[in-house]
Amino acid sequence: MQNTAIVNYHIKSHEVQAFQFDVDGKIGTLIEPELIPTEVTVQDMREGNIHLNVAKDGVTFKRSPSQIDDFESTRSWQSTYDQELESLLKTSLGAQEVIVFDHTVRIDDSNATRRPARNVHNDYSQDGAEQRLIDIVGEEKARIFSEGHYAFINVWRPVEHVIRTAPLGFIHPDSMRETDWMNIELVYPNRHGQILGVAANPEHRWFYLSEMTPEEVAIFNIYDNEGLPHVGHSALDMDSGKTSTKPRKSIESRTLVRY
Repeated sequence: MQNTAIVNYHIKSHEVQAFQFDVDGKIGTLIEPELIPTEVTVQDMREGNIHLNVAKDGVTFKRSPSQIDDFESTRSWQSTYDQELESLLKTSLGAQEVIVFDHTVRIDDSNATRRPARNVHNDYSQDGAEQRLIDIVGEEKARIFSEGHYAFINVWRPVEHVIRTAPLGFIHPDSMRETDWMNIELVYPNRHGQILGVAANPEHRWFYLSEMTPEEVAIFNIYDNEGLPHVGHSALDMDSGKTSTKPRKSIESRTLVRY
């Protein structure tokens, strides 16, 4: 089934573009680069017999119930959930080693500290991924990882209830051109990072999985050192979500996997 959604593309520019976080020491204060709201057509992957895999499509959807149903701020759940993710990625992707290093709970509410990301992006540039690898495992082990096949994988899950507003959408990698990508700086008070922004292109083929439940996950590639496709993605603002009384709540977990 084809639906329409609004997404926010980045703009090609010779100027450095950046997200600046916690500006002037105020937690949650954000300065964004200029974005272009654009209407796109989106394919619902619940329609038809379509199977996706990370190696070819950059993303897959799995049913993967969790023992955790409350991702509260005390992080008492983290050890159990990390073990679940490690087992999931070893089974689903054939990973030999999985390091879970970051969890972000997002709530689509104006008072939330972290809201859904509404810019079309990928979580790492090559430079950003290579630096993050060193940050996580150290220079010596990073050299060992780099001699083999490794990747950064994001696991995204709805929290508490079915997603009916701001679902996560993806661009199929074979509809992307290399020139659609651009580096975007991330400026934090204590560190710098770099992601990939995406410029508008009418050839982009967007897709999503409608009404995802907390028992379902999206597993998607955000960097692969052997060139397996990473995916542009963004929250989708759709007409179907305007009548929902429950804001989207989700958790995304970044992992480093060694094949």
